[in-house]
Amino acid sequence: MVEPQQHFFESQRLRLSYWDWGYPERPPLVLVHGGRDHARSWDRVAEAFAADYHVVAPDLRGHGDSAWAVGSQYGIPDNVLDLVRLLEIVGGPAAVVAHSYGGQIALAATATYPELVSTIVAIEGTSSLQPRDHMAGMGPGWLRMWGERVRAFEQPSLRVYATVEEAAQRMLEANPRLPADFLPQLARYAVRPVEGGYVWKFDGWVHGRTSMEIRKQEFPRFWSAIDCPVLLIYGTESQQRAIQGPDDARHFKRARAIEVPEAGHWVHHDQLPLLLREVRAFLASPAS
Repeated sequence: MVEPQQHFFESQRLRLSYWDWGYPERPPLVLVHGGRDHARSWDRVAEAFAADYHVVAPDLRGHGDSAWAVGSQYGIPDNVLDLVRLLEIVGGPAAVVAHSYGGQIALAATATYPELVSTIVAIEGTSSLQPRDHMAGMGPGWLRMWGERVRAFEQPSLRVYATVEEAAQRMLEANPRLPADFLPQLARYAVRPVEGGYVWKFDGWVHGRTSMEIRKQEFPRFWSAIDCPVLLIYGTESQQRAIQGPDDARHFKRARAIEVPEAGHWVHHDQLPLLLREVRAFLASPAS
């Protein structure tokens, strides 16, 4: 097993972390985690592809060991620029595998900077914030609602876990399918020590998002601009089935969608062998 090396890069005045599984002469494969997660949640996927690809996985801004943004700048546009900078460092075009919020970011980046992405796999990655609908777009009422939500994060209430094992148990409560042999590793990189125990590494302000966030009704304009092959993967038992699913493939030029049985939102944890098989086949022959 290749032990990944941690590196840092600068994007928009933030110092951001990424992990590199070596072999830079090989085709690049970038793994993008979801919200409130971290790069090392991809370890088992990275190890499976490290023999054939130059695998890297970033910690999104405000997550893992990456810097926290000042103010409320945790929107998809900011994360797109961070991902683009990493793709430039790695050397594109790269294959990208992304999960959840990371999928939203990666799909938007692919539409905006198509020269940097050759193929993309989005795992549960077509959900998004709901439309502004009754606010009829941006206006005083909507801005106040957003502002009050963001201001609430100025008084954070961090839960302190006595041990890493206690934090791991909380992760297991959120997803009972998490594999027991991977859970300690997952928890180890998800927390940081504080007085009295451990807290999650991610910045609580990531819930706030920027006022200029891309919304549900705006995403199809990005998806329809993507020219490269796209694989959409969904769990049949995901709690997000009401807001995303295989039907989203209709918005893409070259996408196909699959559903993974007995998998929830974290398909790469719940059904790893099946996921690896599907992703490997797609990367080997994306046009088929």
